[in-house]
Amino acid sequence: MHCPFCAAVDTKVIDSRLVGDGSQVRRRRQCLVCHERFTTFEVAELVMPHVIKSDGVREPFNEDKLRRGMLKALEKRPVSSDDVENAIHHLKSELRATGEREVSTQIIGELVMNALKKLDKVAYIRFASVYRSFEDIREFGEEIARLQD
Repeated sequence: MHCPFCAAVDTKVIDSRLVGDGSQVRRRRQCLVCHERFTTFEVAELVMPHVIKSDGVREPFNEDKLRRGMLKALEKRPVSSDDVENAIHHLKSELRATGEREVSTQIIGELVMNALKKLDKVAYIRFASVYRSFEDIREFGEEIARLQD
């Protein structure tokens, strides 16, 4: 790590501790040349698989898109933002756990529906109606009946 004060290459770590929920490490460092101290934060960089859309286009995974879709379905529903963030974190973990470099939007859609089903049944139906392109009220009824079973 370069010293931010004198740009020297030689620094040493004098203290390390976990920050927040343990997903970040705070390190106190000291420059071996100018002896100034500074703090750095270290976070694991986890690679998400690329997304294969229904038209065959491939694009990088976009967590903001995932969040927007879930929040749209959960609009005006009694679900805490912490629960939503935990669901997103779990969903991303599931995607990484597949070990695949590319994942289809169908798989992501099913994972989102499973997460919403646990969070809020109304949000699940909202998302499913758009995701599965319900054409009429009968399809809503069938999905609600499946939910009740």
